Amino acid sequence: MFEDTLELAENKLLLLYIINRLNLPVSNAQLTELVLKNSLMNYFILQQYIDELVSSEFLKHTNVSGSQRLVISGKGKKVLELFGDRVSEKKCAVVNDYIEKNWDDIEKDMTVTADYTIEKKDNFIVSLKAMEKDRLLIDIRMNVPSNKQARDLCSKWKEKCPELYEKITGILTEDI
Repeated sequence: MFEDTLELAENKLLLLYIINRLNLPVSNAQLTELVLKNSLMNYFILQQYIDELVSSEFLKHTNVSGSQRLVISGKGKKVLELFGDRVSEKKCAVVNDYIEKNWDDIEKDMTVTADYTIEKKDNFIVSLKAMEKDRLLIDIRMNVPSNKQARDLCSKWKEKCPELYEKITGILTEDI
């Protein structure tokens, strides 16, 4: 039973470590992907720990462009300062290595969003956003007539956001 308590504490500290290390608001899906890809814990335990960390105010939810994200609270940072050395060096190394190798994708995923909703049968609202740190760079909402077109726009935005942002800015700032 004592080992279970130590594992629980280490896993919660590991989650605080990951979110603190990322230093950006992270979605539950992004955190889940990082944890599962590195076999750090199973999905159900992860979700339980996230809920418990939020309930105890070590993590908090924040709204970033209409999406719920997780950030570490001041209380969470303090706990991590005091007890962070209880997370195994091996797990920290795995997390650090993953973040280093995948930083561009992680950052892009956290700062570029593309989604669509069905307004009516032949009317889809596409929402495309790009953020830099906590600053909104661009927020585009548009109607398109088909589900396929909505999916294609979202896919292209996620794939080519920097180039598209630059083109849009250039078009809007050029002399007419």
